[in-house]
Amino acid sequence: MNNTTYSVKKDEIVRKWYIIDAEGKPLGRVATEVARLLRGKHKPTFTPNMDVGDHVIVINCSKVILTGDKLNQKVYRHHSGYIGGMKETSAKDMLQNNPEKAMMLAIKGMLPHNSLGRQSIKKLRLYAGSEHENQAQKPEVWEF
Repeated sequence: MNNTTYSVKKDEIVRKWYIIDAEGKPLGRVATEVARLLRGKHKPTFTPNMDVGDHVIVINCSKVILTGDKLNQKVYRHHSGYIGGMKETSAKDMLQNNPEKAMMLAIKGMLPHNSLGRQSIKKLRLYAGSEHENQAQKPEVWEF
């Protein structure tokens, strides 16, 4: 019996395009599924040290929902690096003004925080509305 672990080679990686409709779905649930697809964990050829994931298009980011009282309580923070440089944005403002960024931050936090995660996030396309400009790639609808 052969007890060797299969490791996919770079030229064996096959990438597909998937489209996910986020309308009416919780932000975190969509983000976990997108992170899984970007990482390639849904494939039998998943290799932890390689980027084997697929391209993902998320539409209707502006129609995503936050459960509980997160819309009023959740705060996005970032710091400029200077004294007094803390910037805060409420989840309500973020979803109104820049829903793609809210989705991006949720997905990015679920990917590895190294070069593999930075490589994976480049295969993500986010759109606030239902229109996208990737029809030429013939994306398949991903249901979860």
